[in-house]
Amino acid sequence: MFTLNCKGKLLAIEKPIVMGVINITPDSFYSNSRQSTIESALQKATQMLQEGATIIDIGGQTTKPNVTPITQEEELKRVIPVIESIIKKFPDTIISIDTFYSSVAKEAVQAGARIVNDISGGLLDKSMLKTVAGLNTPFICMHMQGTPQTMQQNPTYNNVTKEVLEFFIERTEICRLAGINDVIIDIGFGFGKNIQHNLQLLKDLSVFKMLEKPILLGVSRKSTIYKILKTTPEEALNGTTVLNTLGLLNGAKILRVHDVKEAVECIKLLDAYHQQ
Repeated sequence: MFTLNCKGKLLAIEKPIVMGVINITPDSFYSNSRQSTIESALQKATQMLQEGATIIDIGGQTTKPNVTPITQEEELKRVIPVIESIIKKFPDTIISIDTFYSSVAKEAVQAGARIVNDISGGLLDKSMLKTVAGLNTPFICMHMQGTPQTMQQNPTYNNVTKEVLEFFIERTEICRLAGINDVIIDIGFGFGKNIQHNLQLLKDLSVFKMLEKPILLGVSRKSTIYKILKTTPEEALNGTTVLNTLGLLNGAKILRVHDVKEAVECIKLLDAYHQQ
């Protein structure tokens, strides 16, 4: 069991849990995840919590390949009102802020977020780790080769599992030395990885349990699924469930998804299966 101190609220992860994704963006890769107003975002959060989400992940910036990043100011304008709205209605909600800007992380936590989720593992903003340590929140440290602008331009590894594992061994120690008590690791499916890299990492996911950190799995509706199936993100729910199941069997503790109900059902069915 993993226990995380989420800004004074204790989160005990005995069984896998679900993180619901809410994008306050006009251009996220999955169109149905985009929320253009505070009201629609609050409605989506309400639905996700009712369906069994433990964490709501709020992001104001798309990180799909080849997109120019928006400014910190614009990101703040998108996410802060939504966080405040959710916390006002559901004060005990554990919200994670999906950002690589330390200033956004700080203001989001002040507005009510309890976890910082950084696709760069603190590498895009050198102030991030110090900021997170000062905020006393868990840190989701993700692996990404390159940046969102370059990551899918022929990603290359000699041994993808070994190299990603070495990244986390080094990075989690840097987080510890910075004063961050609770680190969650995210392999970074689709971030500087091709289909073969993603599938290899999924197959080898149990290797990362040696880090003794909760493993977050973020495969929801991603291109590895819809390219193999020759469909679209909108048609990738069944494929998402298959990969989530494989991830859970290999040690994933947090499923980051667009579709909470189906992910919760996946966890319940596997739990029943393991109890036999």
